[in-house]
Amino acid sequence: MAFLFQKLAFFSLSFLQFALHKILVQGWESSDPTKGFISLPLNRSYYHIQKPYDLPENQRYCFSDGVHRCWVYSTDKPHTPYQPNETSNDCYCRDTIIPTESGNLKDTGTSGVCIMQVFGASPPHATTLMLRVVNGSLLYYRGPVLVQDIYDKWFKLNVIHDVDAAKVKVYINGCLIFEADGRGGTSHAFKCGVYAQNDDSYYMESRWKDIKVLRKCD
Repeated sequence: MAFLFQKLAFFSLSFLQFALHKILVQGWESSDPTKGFISLPLNRSYYHIQKPYDLPENQRYCFSDGVHRCWVYSTDKPHTPYQPNETSNDCYCRDTIIPTESGNLKDTGTSGVCIMQVFGASPPHATTLMLRVVNGSLLYYRGPVLVQDIYDKWFKLNVIHDVDAAKVKVYINGCLIFEADGRGGTSHAFKCGVYAQNDDSYYMESRWKDIKVLRKCD
């Protein structure tokens, strides 16, 4: 599985909320996936940034004008010298929350990359969900294709991981477009950014904004 953990430049939260800028998906019934959830504070106590261990944070991550920008090169080192096959620039949170996020693939050459994942699962799996971009299409792992032509467009992404029900739901612009079974595990984290997979491009970048953290109401 070494090819699954090569380069990582991720902004990760348990659940994320982003603003809607452009409708990419049509034909699905729109709903509010955040209904029944309450907003929580968002600060560095909820997440951290991972980046290549030999570089300062500002060379792989920046936050400006409300936009989180993550980028990585295929030649970057991992986020720790003890994990030689994994390069990272990552924000991380373990609370049980709903992530809704608005992402933008600004660089049209970004491919062979995971832009969002639910980390943690029961062996032999390492993740419960991966949303990958290959040649401009958004995929669940290596398929099926969920959305085509997402380069240079803002889109709203919601991912609900229901651990008790062992289900994961993916919403694009408020529309439920995919549902999958969970993969077990007792500890999970949500990440977004750019995380190189097989056949990754030399340069990878994604941008995120209007992030909110939500927890399911009691």
